[in-house]
Amino acid sequence: MRLRGGAAVAVLIMLSVAGCKDTTGASGPEATAGGDSAGNSGGGTGGGAALTAAESLPVKGRAPKTGYSRERFGSAWADTDSNGCDTRDDILKRDLKQVKFTGGDCKVSYGVLESDPYSGKEVIYRRGASLVDIDHLVALSDAWQKGAKYWDASKRIALANDPLNLLTVGASANRSKGDGDTATWVPPDKTYRCTYVAAQVAVKKKYELWVTAAEKAAMKKVLSACPGQRLPSGGNPTNAPSRFHAK
Repeated sequence: MRLRGGAAVAVLIMLSVAGCKDTTGASGPEATAGGDSAGNSGGGTGGGAALTAAESLPVKGRAPKTGYSRERFGSAWADTDSNGCDTRDDILKRDLKQVKFTGGDCKVSYGVLESDPYSGKEVIYRRGASLVDIDHLVALSDAWQKGAKYWDASKRIALANDPLNLLTVGASANRSKGDGDTATWVPPDKTYRCTYVAAQVAVKKKYELWVTAAEKAAMKKVLSACPGQRLPSGGNPTNAPSRFHAK
């Protein structure tokens, strides 16, 4: 039976260091060591210090963006976890409060983002006229230039729909991010930066993406202010079911 009312399918780990925002129970990527509440194996690291994980990421230059398109990561919001709802609605249900549905318990028609992770402001979601985005924490274009262009389609589709890499945010702040990495963009709300960077590190480590030297330096700078920041894990497997295809 599926839970209504924006009940979380994932719970963020509590931050243990002063100066980083306590996001327990708030919107954010999957952060448990053993997978998500649906029993999916996360393939994550099982927790650990985000700063240590950032230091372990391989450093290379960007590959050419040539050949990138959204379609290389499959159709948008594919139901890769086979729960009958598309990925976008899954994340809206996870992150929003006061959720209302239309035509069943999949399509979210209304909800409240009580505190936008990027701006700290309350944002209202209304289907068809939304001020809310679902952000890929590691942008797909960024992933393409740092390893994903060499993957098979199954892994790219998995990344695009992995709850670990998805977050409900206010559209205004998110549009300023574009496909930036940590070296070029961090959330305006400084209290969320440790959590945000830790999530990017977790995704890059899980999917074996590399970082640029400037990106790694920026990650370490942010995480050095919260050296006890835990590393999220979990989400979906790193290969989508074989029925999904990408161009």
